[in-house]
Amino acid sequence: MAPRIVPTGVDRVDELRPLWLQLHHHHEQVSHVQPFVDDDTSWAVRRRSYVDTFAGGGFALVAEDERGLVGYAMVRIHDGPDDSWALGDRYGEVWTLVVAEPARGAGVGTALLDAVDRELAARGITGLVIGVMEGNDDARRLYERRGLVPGWRQLYRVAG
Repeated sequence: MAPRIVPTGVDRVDELRPLWLQLHHHHEQVSHVQPFVDDDTSWAVRRRSYVDTFAGGGFALVAEDERGLVGYAMVRIHDGPDDSWALGDRYGEVWTLVVAEPARGAGVGTALLDAVDRELAARGITGLVIGVMEGNDDARRLYERRGLVPGWRQLYRVAG
């Protein structure tokens, strides 16, 4: 059964914690950059970024089915122009896209991205940026199937 995709607000941010931590753990497994921060630090920083995203005019969509919350997309809206690419006067950035482990591969991510595209179009926005963790090849392939192409690589030197 296809998930139901619905907009959500800052009042439901804390419900996103378990899914964020699943993604955090997945990133820890696939990333060559180590060490990662602990769960409480990760959620505190990410939660604050979500509250800021809503305050800055961004939006979130959640995917729900008979199991409950199975995924979400958090989208930031940026004023353009970008300093490198012709993304438009405003453009979207998928800040987070996460699908619960048991629901992966069932079209939840595609359904969320379809809904993101519809919401951006309703706002008159066509430009889109999505970051993907090195090693998260399934997500990268999903984005590439949707016509997104690599444009920037970020390198890290971590403390500790």
